[in-house]
Amino acid sequence: MRRMLALGLAVAAVAAAGLWITRPERSDAAALADLAGDATRGERVFWAGGCASCHAAPGSRDEARLVLAGGVRLSTAFGTFVAPNISPHPTQGIGGWSLADLDSALRHGTSPEGRHYYPSFPWTSYAHATPQDVADLKAFLDTLPPSDRPNEPHELSFPFDQRLLLGGWKLLAGETRWLVEGELTPEEERGRYLVEGLGHCGECHTPRDGIGRRETARWLAGGPNPEGRGTIPNITPAKLDWSAADIAEYLSSGFTPDYDSAGGQMADVIRNTSQLPDEDRRAIAAYLKRVPSVE
Repeated sequence: MRRMLALGLAVAAVAAAGLWITRPERSDAAALADLAGDATRGERVFWAGGCASCHAAPGSRDEARLVLAGGVRLSTAFGTFVAPNISPHPTQGIGGWSLADLDSALRHGTSPEGRHYYPSFPWTSYAHATPQDVADLKAFLDTLPPSDRPNEPHELSFPFDQRLLLGGWKLLAGETRWLVEGELTPEEERGRYLVEGLGHCGECHTPRDGIGRRETARWLAGGPNPEGRGTIPNITPAKLDWSAADIAEYLSSGFTPDYDSAGGQMADVIRNTSQLPDEDRRAIAAYLKRVPSVE
């Protein structure tokens, strides 16, 4: 009996330690208190981050892409994720969020209620965002039209519907280090920030293992489309042999050097990158020329 009690206490202690280690992390509100956001700079962060691609209503075009009502459905091997309303509506959207709430979501994958977000929201990339960029983004989001569209729940089967398990996933797979290091020029560093961080290009262009962890040894090497339709291309120099100028032009116009045009999901990405200043597109191109080749 005494041995069983000791075993039970040991199991409980291990479980409690595991819950403590994998608890949701939040940003320090006091550390962000003096940050003032700028909506003009925030618009640049908005387009770099591709926010409209998931959070505008499906099929939205032009000004309608600034109504971030959500509803885009992402089908994966784990179930279907539904993008939420992130308009400034006070109840259906994120109009009631503080800067610390937004920073916690983007950089730690934690909701204002202290719950883990699923990695369908690419916080593992947004973790690189600077606090100033988050403050600027919030200032811009607050200027956008509110939508009262209610959020839909994700459609996940057991055990993937258990958010408590996400703490363990973060511990095992929530890698947020820089993937390209070494002596980088200021332009290449800016490109790294846009590609590995705000632009979250590796979320689609890097293959994943069985638990959805990015295979960082094959960074940007492409792989199966997580939605099950076709493949995502390899954009390392092993396959993307365009010049830096060609890459920058593609991110602006959507036209390839062979006068083909972007299609599918990439066409929507181009709608975002075309809004960036020329120097950002050139920085992305410079970074992609520095990425290690992966066959």
